[in-house]
Amino acid sequence: MTKPNVTVSKVTERVIKRSQSSRDAYLQSVEKLSGKRAQRGNLSCTNIAHAVATATPNDKLVLHAEDQPNLAIVSSYNEMLSAHQPFVTYPDIIKRAAQKVGATAQFAGGTPAMCDGVTQGQPGMELSLFSRDVIAMSTAIALSHNMFDAGVFLGVCDKIVPGLLMGALSFGHLPAVFIPAGPMTTGLSNKDKARTRQRFAEGKATRQELLESESQSYHGPGTCTFYGTANSNQMLMEIMGLHLPGAAFINPGTPMREQLTAAAATRALQLTSRGNEFTPVGKMVDEKTIVNGIIGLLATAGSTNHTLHLVAIAKAAGIVIDWNDFDELSHVIPSLTHIYPSGQADVNQFHAAGGLALVIRELLDAGLLHNDVTTVAGDGGLRRYTDEPWLNADKLEWRPGPEKSLDETIIATVDKPFMADGGLRLMHGNLGRAVVKTAAVKEKHRIIKAPAEIFHSQLALKEAFEKDELNRDFVAIIKYQGPRANGMPELHQLTPILGVLLDRGYQVGLVTDGRMSGASGKVPAAIHVSPECLLDGPLDKVKQGDIIEMNTLTGELNALVDDADWDARTHEHPDLSEHNDTGRTLFAGMRAHVSTAETGAISAF
Repeated sequence: MTKPNVTVSKVTERVIKRSQSSRDAYLQSVEKLSGKRAQRGNLSCTNIAHAVATATPNDKLVLHAEDQPNLAIVSSYNEMLSAHQPFVTYPDIIKRAAQKVGATAQFAGGTPAMCDGVTQGQPGMELSLFSRDVIAMSTAIALSHNMFDAGVFLGVCDKIVPGLLMGALSFGHLPAVFIPAGPMTTGLSNKDKARTRQRFAEGKATRQELLESESQSYHGPGTCTFYGTANSNQMLMEIMGLHLPGAAFINPGTPMREQLTAAAATRALQLTSRGNEFTPVGKMVDEKTIVNGIIGLLATAGSTNHTLHLVAIAKAAGIVIDWNDFDELSHVIPSLTHIYPSGQADVNQFHAAGGLALVIRELLDAGLLHNDVTTVAGDGGLRRYTDEPWLNADKLEWRPGPEKSLDETIIATVDKPFMADGGLRLMHGNLGRAVVKTAAVKEKHRIIKAPAEIFHSQLALKEAFEKDELNRDFVAIIKYQGPRANGMPELHQLTPILGVLLDRGYQVGLVTDGRMSGASGKVPAAIHVSPECLLDGPLDKVKQGDIIEMNTLTGELNALVDDADWDARTHEHPDLSEHNDTGRTLFAGMRAHVSTAETGAISAF
């Protein structure tokens, strides 16, 4: 048996100790309801009649008898998200699977699901982060009717999966199985797509050329094929044991995907208190599960958005993690994948090369993951997730996954990783605390020392670029992009612009209290700076021309300003009333009470 890594064990014990009080309180609330059957027996005849009024005659008989479990379906289906459009058929698949074992399933509720790809650079993006907490609350409402013994949760993209899991954990006495839709088939390569974006930013490609490129990239049902937040979500649900093994990256519309969906429903029904494998999600998602999630994020160069979302998910289970945990683990977790933007492969190529089953095997064999966790797959711990699904004469079965990479340019070994660390650093200094993703940043850009260029929006930087005013070394300081200021939108429009300037040979960096895209890549960017500017964070004191030093090797983030001058500077907040239109007024209460980025940017509790 492989000896656990010392740092992994140390961080896990620290998380357990730090969380003891809050975790105990959470588990007490779960225990009050755990092991009890669905509380349909406590409902009045009128309550029950309302709840089953539209059920089939047979389902009514089963629900009235109360002898079989009833499964809640919570879905984020809509037609606008390519990743979520396949969910339109899932409720019927799930209901048929339940009926085959004598149980029932009901569509309990839908959640909103906005697309960051559509809202990038638009006012609606300022609703994006808060949509996570709205989704969590919507999930809780869906589960609130005391009709259910377990839940299946249909979601894939950015804020949606974290919100669904936070909502499921608020009903932690119920088992939960997550069901993905999978990635779209491979279209135009991510490298070619990025090249066209940069050419367009430079005025060298027409809008028609850009639209054609984007349409070839995003061309059908399923997630975008790059390794951004959506696909990082699917990695997390698998490495945290909330998917069936191997479910993450099977394409939609395939026989395998349909069988996995039905099997997930059947498995959720086996985990209820009516059977012998009762597995409430609130007990299943423990400190080791959360640490495994962080490790998976680091080993695969996943989305920086999860330095927010994992913190919020953990808190929903009474567990307290912080950026120190991410940073310390990043020093010992090797980078094992080269998926765009940290490499050229897409997620379909990653899956074909061995996928998550191989990555999990590598990490387990090196003592870098906790195997002794509970998963929806049952006995065997996380080692079950080194298996992969296959169809044996149309019957879904599992077999051992690859033991070696089928493409060493995409998946490496722990002994010969792409990088010795996890490509994520905690930044700290007189500008506050931040995170930086270094997985795709070239060595020559890891340390930057250059004058500050101050902007209060990504549009302002874009306009300066288009006027040809940024052809020099500089560090872009984008202020007032934190959760309280404007909902912390992703500053995705900066990626191609700053990439062009890097390619021109300039030393360019970014420091902001906002977010970058989950697919942020080659530009060194210290993001999520806390405290944010609106809370009088020190980033607000930076002036035009101040020399900024970003050292991603040591984690130092400083304005090189005389101490007396720095201390004498005051805060003058701009007028932020422009954020009160196109639905943003409705979120003013959330903006006023949201927590800091490092504590998850949580407004729901």
